[in-house]
Amino acid sequence: METLLPGVVRRVLKGAALQPRWVPRRVLTVVSADVDTAGGVGAVWVVWRPKSPRAREHTALLEWYDEQWSYVGGGIGSPSDPAGVDVIEVRGGGGALSLTRRLDPPHSIATAPWIGCVEVHLGQDVSHVLIGNRRVDAPQQRKLIAAWKSSHADRARPVIVALAPDGTELSRIGPHDVLDTHTWARLREEL
Repeated sequence: METLLPGVVRRVLKGAALQPRWVPRRVLTVVSADVDTAGGVGAVWVVWRPKSPRAREHTALLEWYDEQWSYVGGGIGSPSDPAGVDVIEVRGGGGALSLTRRLDPPHSIATAPWIGCVEVHLGQDVSHVLIGNRRVDAPQQRKLIAAWKSSHADRARPVIVALAPDGTELSRIGPHDVLDTHTWARLREEL
């Protein structure tokens, strides 16, 4: 896996297809990948054996460190596919300390930057999303991963905004929110 990940990040940076041609989709499918070049971090979301009952999702975090993309951590779980996402739903996040913690041990563990990611599921009306100040087009499969770097103390994800094709804001979800603004408005109407 650690051999595959830097290649996927390089493919994202070149604007190439995420799925390497030499990896059969029945064995491993790259669902999404994101690179925040300003932060020097990236995340890759893959599914091992996607059609199998033993399928497993893997989310991996990478950092540009020592002139190369290095794996810093990740997680494994069972695939989930939420049905009926209205506009935007944030699921399955994770994080790890930046590799810069190696520069000044033991003090840097408390001050090293945090690298985070979340899985974002999108409704059909969403054309693109803003992840902080970065614009990402909505993928055809309506699922994407978002990566960022923040301070160790904060660890907050950036604001994620779902936009329509004409640029109209459909919904947003803040750094500490569980539900997006569209869902909150719908719940208030139902009460």
